[in-house]
Amino acid sequence: MFASSQIYITPEEYLELEENSPIKYEYIDGYIYAMAGALETHVTIALNLATLLRNHVRGSGFRVYISDMKARIESLNRFFYPDIMVTCDKRDQDTLGYKRFPCLIIEVLSDSTEGFDRGDKFADYQTIETLQEYILINPKKPRVECFRRNEDGLWVLQSYAGEETSFQLQSINFAGTMTQLYEDIDFPSPA
Repeated sequence: MFASSQIYITPEEYLELEENSPIKYEYIDGYIYAMAGALETHVTIALNLATLLRNHVRGSGFRVYISDMKARIESLNRFFYPDIMVTCDKRDQDTLGYKRFPCLIIEVLSDSTEGFDRGDKFADYQTIETLQEYILINPKKPRVECFRRNEDGLWVLQSYAGEETSFQLQSINFAGTMTQLYEDIDFPSPA
């Protein structure tokens, strides 16, 4: 992600720009940031999980969105492109280009975005009242980090690691395995 413009634009101007742009931009406080392309491992993991989730929620009222759907955080003047986002809020059917009420957001980590995904972006996502889980997936080894909002509003981490491990996404009552998640991914042998 890199700054594409030092000119302030409104959210409405951003949405208009996005409609006709071949480049995806995230939007933070009036400034746009071009999104870099993803590597094969990143795309494969995201597609594996999106497919599993779509099959799991089919017919339930939940909707699964992949990396071309924006998450809007109106209170902070932000638009992000999560790798996967799930919503069941009827209000999200009113907007075709972005969703404001997700219950689950998933990011596949990369070297260039890991710090942002764990830091400022996670802090921003925490302000979404409907968000119940924020998931970070490691593309270099079988590891899934599930941050869940508890009854007190605190975010609690549950980690899953190892190729034989299963993992749970409680917000949508989903259980999967690392084998399913990392299908077609070859990890480097330990040194």
